[in-house]
Amino acid sequence: MDLTGKRIVVTGGAGLVGSHLAGRLREDNDVVVADDLSKGGRDRVPDGVEFVRADLTDAGDVAAAITAEVDVVFHLAAYTDTNFAEPRRLFEENTEMTYNVLERMAEVGVSDVAFTSSSTVYGEAPRPTPEDFAPLEPISVYGAAKLADEGLLSTYAHTEEFTVWNFRFANIVGPHQRGNVIPDFIEKLLADPETLTILGDGRQEKSYLHVSECVDAICHVVEHADDAMNVYNLGTRTTTSVTRIADIVADVMDLDPTYEYTGGDRGWAGDVPRMRLSVEKLSGLGWEASESSDDAVRRAAEELHAELRAERGDGA
Repeated sequence: MDLTGKRIVVTGGAGLVGSHLAGRLREDNDVVVADDLSKGGRDRVPDGVEFVRADLTDAGDVAAAITAEVDVVFHLAAYTDTNFAEPRRLFEENTEMTYNVLERMAEVGVSDVAFTSSSTVYGEAPRPTPEDFAPLEPISVYGAAKLADEGLLSTYAHTEEFTVWNFRFANIVGPHQRGNVIPDFIEKLLADPETLTILGDGRQEKSYLHVSECVDAICHVVEHADDAMNVYNLGTRTTTSVTRIADIVADVMDLDPTYEYTGGDRGWAGDVPRMRLSVEKLSGLGWEASESSDDAVRRAAEELHAELRAERGDGA
């Protein structure tokens, strides 16, 4: 698909990936962000983008955002906390949002949709994990919800003649992110520069991709892949351990804290301790990350450190 001169809806467009994606797409398109602002403020929506405040579990709100004039929907809205306090709500509302979006698209004749899934659909799989790995056995409710969403997307691709671009993300990092390992470490060290508590044993090791590269990869795949159901891993060839993230954050903050580990081989129930996605399919389509996992972590740590210091009134 040529992403030029289109009317595009980005659900979840006030979130980490959604806000950066909307900013990228607005350069050549008419972009609408639909978001309930549960995880991002109105100020996160880029200038020059139309904003619709929408709860996507409400069919009426979905209808207001997705009209017959829309060419393509980028569906990013979701509860993303893997250790969400209300797992039933996470599963039911994530899948309900996706069903509502697809149902509305079919009603008004919009048949192109890009969806942000997750590496969590694979569960604890051999590494590097290719897109055709099976069986998919997620170990968290979040992963189960994403897999259910993928099933809905496949159904619409094969029965409603939709074109679907389905992205299984590595860990995406970057500015404005909260509630994840990098900002968590920064906040802890701003409060106590001497000691850093690390969940698990610190050996958990995953692939980290900067949000700017994530958005670039999404656009590249949408522009170059044209099967009915296009499934692509987005990540790097390298990984970073949790202890290495702590080292990078401490270096960015010019600190030398003592690490205290909570123990165990994973950070929380449902955490996949080691993840590295195969990116051969993505590379074969002509795109590869320019930064290593460590480099992505360092860039995000620098951005987030400046943000969090500014929020505390410490300056950038």
